[in-house]
Amino acid sequence: MSVPRVRFRGVTKRFPGMVALRDVSFDVAPGTCHAICGENGAGKSTLGKILSGLHHPDGGTVELDGQPVRFGTPRDALGAGVAMVHQELAFCDNLTVGDNLCLRSLPHRYGIVDSAALRRRAQELLSAAGAQIDPSRQMSSLSVAEQQLVQIAAAVGEGAKVIVFDEPTSSLGDAESERLYALIRTLRARGVTLLYVSHRMPEIFALCDTITVLRDGQHVATQPTSALTEAALVRQMIGRELADYYPQHATTPRGEERLRVERLTSPGRFADISFSVHAGEVVGLAGLVGAGRSEIAQAIFGLDPASRGEIFVRGKRVTIANPRDAMRHGLGFVPEDRKKQGLVLGMRARENATLPTLSRFARAGWVDGQAERAAVDASFARVSLRATGRELLVSSLSGGNQQKVVLSKWLTANSELLILDEPTRGVDVGAKAELHAWIDQRAAEGAAILLISSELPELLTLSSRILVLRDGTLRGEVTREQATQDGLLRLMAGLA
Repeated sequence: MSVPRVRFRGVTKRFPGMVALRDVSFDVAPGTCHAICGENGAGKSTLGKILSGLHHPDGGTVELDGQPVRFGTPRDALGAGVAMVHQELAFCDNLTVGDNLCLRSLPHRYGIVDSAALRRRAQELLSAAGAQIDPSRQMSSLSVAEQQLVQIAAAVGEGAKVIVFDEPTSSLGDAESERLYALIRTLRARGVTLLYVSHRMPEIFALCDTITVLRDGQHVATQPTSALTEAALVRQMIGRELADYYPQHATTPRGEERLRVERLTSPGRFADISFSVHAGEVVGLAGLVGAGRSEIAQAIFGLDPASRGEIFVRGKRVTIANPRDAMRHGLGFVPEDRKKQGLVLGMRARENATLPTLSRFARAGWVDGQAERAAVDASFARVSLRATGRELLVSSLSGGNQQKVVLSKWLTANSELLILDEPTRGVDVGAKAELHAWIDQRAAEGAAILLISSELPELLTLSSRILVLRDGTLRGEVTREQATQDGLLRLMAGLA
């Protein structure tokens, strides 16, 4: 048998108050795509970060081509041929795309950066990853999906022999995901070894040769993909069967109008957007990357000072100049980028969960800690986040659990008008089913929900009707009964 490209032996990693990995051992064969699956907090991302030099194990060993390695930094890992595409994006926002891609090795002449060479190199990296992005654009102007493509371009361009993909499609639309799948197949054909962390079952079974399952930081099984079914994989991941359900709100009549926007426009982003959302309804917003979905959500919540148009809440015209106005009118917003817009990473999970409603727990100028903890425990229970984690720094939580903290804010606030932008991004299959059930339950209880998702099956499952955006304009509305994945894709792409 050939020597494994990567071998984990008894790997253990502890963080304050928790054990992320406990005695994990398995092999990764050369030139294969190897999936690492598990619920949020199972240790998947931690394992990838140990391999790529971001974390150091507290016990056990990692071998690369039969040789023990212990990388002090990601630069050391890159030097040995190991790169990682992170779920959580980290760039220099004030620099251009080209600057970020070439930051590790800036082309220069006579001690001065060669701008033309930098642009050529960046364009080569972007083209290799199938990303159609101008290298001269500033990173801060890119959407989350575009930033993800830049990160993929950076990892692939390093020429690594091992690449860890951590939820690479979590913010990509279907078209961008398909291009990534083609790239992954090309890399595998070249002999590159891929460790693929994902919650999306179809792509795991389409791309991966072998699947390793982690649960609660421990190794459960490593098997060929051909030996597993989706149901069996889910059972290994969460330790129970996952039942299907039909949305309850879809069987009940919608209530009164809760939100209406008329001729909403933001120059250069979207134009002349008009629609309404009623109580007891989930209205889906579909579109390719760059169609304007997130931008519309931000404008409604008061995050776009350049936007114009009229907003009505419960039939009354309102002025929403900032998020404080939006919250005063009962709106809650789960943003696409939780780290930049949804959380204060240096604060505890409890503190984040009550930020919008802290005044509710004030008694004579002091926070009633007991009442606050009781409210947080209740909201955490509804999103299946353990109450024991409420005092942990939110930066120490997994990406999926961070998303649950964002959702819990609006549960604590009892918001009846919710804008959810990619609410299940980076969330495992068990938690995703629970969040779908929660969204359905909130709608059945009378909440009005605007749902933005890059996952068409999610929109098809949850939405009462779906609005389709293309190039910043509304191009169609499809009822739940009419909606199909093929039909939505054709509308999104502008095909007849």
